[in-house]
Amino acid sequence: MQPPVPSTPMKAISTAAHAALVFRPAQERFHSVLDWLESWHSFSFAGHHDPNWMSFGPLRVINDDTISAGRGFGMHSHRDMEIITVMIEGELQHQDSAGSHGVIQAGDVQRMSAGTGIMHSEINQSDQPCRLLQIWVEPSQQGLDPAYEQRKIVLTDQEWIPVLDPNNSKAMAIERPIQLWRLRLAQGESIQLPELSYPQAWIQMLNGAISISGGTAANLCQGDGLGFHPTRAEINQIHSLSNQTDLLLFGLS
Repeated sequence: MQPPVPSTPMKAISTAAHAALVFRPAQERFHSVLDWLESWHSFSFAGHHDPNWMSFGPLRVINDDTISAGRGFGMHSHRDMEIITVMIEGELQHQDSAGSHGVIQAGDVQRMSAGTGIMHSEINQSDQPCRLLQIWVEPSQQGLDPAYEQRKIVLTDQEWIPVLDPNNSKAMAIERPIQLWRLRLAQGESIQLPELSYPQAWIQMLNGAISISGGTAANLCQGDGLGFHPTRAEINQIHSLSNQTDLLLFGLS
């Protein structure tokens, strides 16, 4: 996996979670490299700790993982966390202690409520590397029953595709009222932000590059993250600067 392409610098954007805009440049994320795994961490994770980058609202982990063919995470435990896996490239074999198992393929999204405790493994059993985003969200309450769900998300250019939304029957929901959309744009296409129901939002770039406009104008590239408060930041439009733009947008309670 090549290092992320640097983004266009943003002026006067703070890393403080209470600021109107919180910019997380791709090249400044934490970086872990094993013989089978390369991972970029937007927030503190495992041996990487920075009190300024613990979370953004309930969004606790965004790991951009590339896993070698035939390798993966063996059985390990989680508790009291909502875990979302967004497959970007390739496929991953999932199995857990609740009896769920299957293959997560590119375009699929899996959500797992760890609740009172669950064991699971994630193995790339194909002959090609795979890439995914693993996202952790703090649940609204602890001690819930573990749960698992997986869906194939059909992406259409220039359309916000709902992935998570407790008020949308076409989307999944987790044990926290948040929204999550995925968006693909071709070069030159533009789109307005969807209606955000919650006071915080986060854009995570999967591929490509965009410019944002409104009260703030800036560019984002692969791996960049941007947190904002919709009523204060005045971001209202996204314009694609590449032909394979792919991103996630979170609305966070």
